[in-house]
Formats: sequence, C-alpha cells, structure tokens
Amino acid sequence: MKSELSVIELTQKLLAFDTINPPGNEQDCLLWLSEYLRQHGFEVAEHPFGEKRMNIIASIRGNSSGKPLAFSGHLDTVPLGNAPWQYDPFGRDVEKGRLYGRGSSDMKAAVAAFIVACINEYESCKTGSGVVLLLTGGEETGCDGARALIQNAEIELPLPSAVIVGEATANYPVIGHKGALWLRCETHGKTAHGSMPELGINAIYLAVDAMGKIRSFELGPAHPLMKKPTLNVGVIRGGLNINSVPDRASFDVDMRTDPTLNHSDIRKKLQHHLSDAVTISTLVDLPAVLTDRLHGWVQQTIALCQPYHSTPIEPRIVPYFTDAALLLAALGNPPCVILGPGEPSMAHQTDEYCEVQRLEQCLTIYQRLVRATTTPKS
Repeated sequence: MKSELSVIELTQKLLAFDTINPPGNEQDCLLWLSEYLRQHGFEVAEHPFGEKRMNIIASIRGNSSGKPLAFSGHLDTVPLGNAPWQYDPFGRDVEKGRLYGRGSSDMKAAVAAFIVACINEYESCKTGSGVVLLLTGGEETGCDGARALIQNAEIELPLPSAVIVGEATANYPVIGHKGALWLRCETHGKTAHGSMPELGINAIYLAVDAMGKIRSFELGPAHPLMKKPTLNVGVIRGGLNINSVPDRASFDVDMRTDPTLNHSDIRKKLQHHLSDAVTISTLVDLPAVLTDRLHGWVQQTIALCQPYHSTPIEPRIVPYFTDAALLLAALGNPPCVILGPGEPSMAHQTDEYCEVQRLEQCLTIYQRLVRATTTPKS
C-alpha cells in the first residue's frame, strides 16, 4: 500500500490545523487524521478528554504472535510567540530545503513520517507483529493527553515490543530524557494599607526570602549521562495593587531530574529547606526515562540511523520531557528511543522549521525500523 500524500504533503496538512496549546483544540486535526488512517487500513479509536481535546489510538494488527511496534506523537503545539513570523506558521512555505510552520520540528513532521512509513510498510505490518500509533493532545502543558489515556480504565492500552517517540532529535537516536517536577511555592502574609506597611506582613518579601534560599538547594549529584539536575524559578506572582501590602505571593519552580532521584523525597527536602512559611503544591510530576543502550532493539535502531551521521552514535539523552514519561509504565516498560526529524534548536522558536532532507531520511529510517521490528523472527 502507498500513502496518497507524500510525507511533505501530510506534514503540511497537519500544520494547517491550529492546535496551539492552550487551548489545544486537537480534535479537528485528529478527526481528519482518523479518517485518513481508516482509509489506509488502520483500526482507529478516538478518545476525547475535554472540550475539543482528543487522543487517538490507531493500529494495524499483525498476523504473527509478536508484540507490535509503537509510535508516540503529540499534535498540540506551543503558541506563536510575540515576535512576527516571516513564514506562514500554518505550513504553506517550503523554502531552501526547509518546511516552515509551528509544530514542524515539534513534532508534526515526525507524526507524518511514521504514518507514511506504516502505510508504505502495510504488508510488513500485517504479515508481521503490527504497529500501533499513540497520538495525543496536551503534551506541551504536561502530558495531559497521555495522562488521560492511562487514567481511563475503559481504554485497553497495547503492550508493544518497543516505542519510538518522534520528538525532535535531528534523526539522532536518543535513549532517554530528564524527569520534570514543577512545583508552586506560595507565601501568605497579612494585608494592610500601603502607607502603613508596619501593620501588615508582606507576602512578596516572604517569597523573595524563599527564592533566595532555593538558589542554594541541591537536588542531587551529577548523573553519568544526564549530568547535573537543574532548578529554575520561571514565574512569580504577587500583589493586587500598588498601595496595599500583599497578603499572598507565589513562584513556580521547574526541576529537571534523573532516574536516581525520587520526586517525593525532593519535595519533602525542599519543604524542610524553605520551612513551613511556604506552602508547596505539585503542578507536574513526570519521571525520567532511560533505556539500556545495550538492548538489542536499541542497537538495531542505532545501526539503522548510523549512515545518516558522520561520527559514531553515542548514548545521549535530551533535557525536555516527552509523553513516554507517563506512557512507558502503562505500556509494560518496553525499550524506548526518542527519534525524529525535527531540529532540536527549532522547537518553540519563531519561524520554526524542519529540514526537508531530514524528514525524507526519517521516513526511510522509520520504514526500515517497521520492517525490521515487526518481521517475525525465524
């Protein structure tokens, strides 16, 4: 079977849908994609998880007894930002070998590539162990779609042999990513008139004191592959008007961790470090992902990618999180590689693009992986 649309054309179709998150609105894009997949032999189940929010699970069932190969991809994108775009953010422009659009690198080009790869290798999938596509919304705001999938008891998730996450890696196979722990720290004071601050307790001052302490907070030692865990205060809020003593303030902390660090322990240590003057709540809690680089399927994936890189492929991780943080445990903890055509430096950037050559190379890699992974072992 051959895909009606080329990988470039399918990417442009996906880019044309506005799936900026918030609010997401992935439903229209995924409904269109559901129909396209059904026309090409997939079984498709649609799973709404909010107003105009949707995930889909699509599969080509294999005739052999092996486990299917899974692909994971999200269809939501980040906002366009305040800077003006020189190119159409909804995918009409291909110029000098670059396909422009919000989500081209992160990660609609990868979604198009693995869909076309599976369609082109349809017979391999049918005669072999098959494939399953996990297409989600809400990844950019903390894997909301993936969380909805695993929390819905009525959804029977597959147990694949391996998972490929199509996030932007410039076709370099990556074996893991850091975990993410996002915390909100709140301070509470007492309001008073701004001309009589001695009658109040300024919650902003309490927050500033806490942020001073947090700069000396040690998350843990460096990991051999993931290096030092990181901490960043990204948002601060406080006060209602200039002539009042604020009685409430908050700041949000972004921590990136490795598999040796327990998020519950980190939160307890931070609470002790800041004292009871600060109330801590969890916004996002996603574990780190790390697959054994010596796993046979990982080595096979590296070998298929090596011709597209001028130096030997080495073990790498990425600092950003993916849906794999939540999905892997629910899928039976299969080996996982993060591998996609997007440019890592282009994710979330103005005039985001994906190199056409990398997209075409990725299609070839995915097709070879589908063939190699799903073919029954003799």
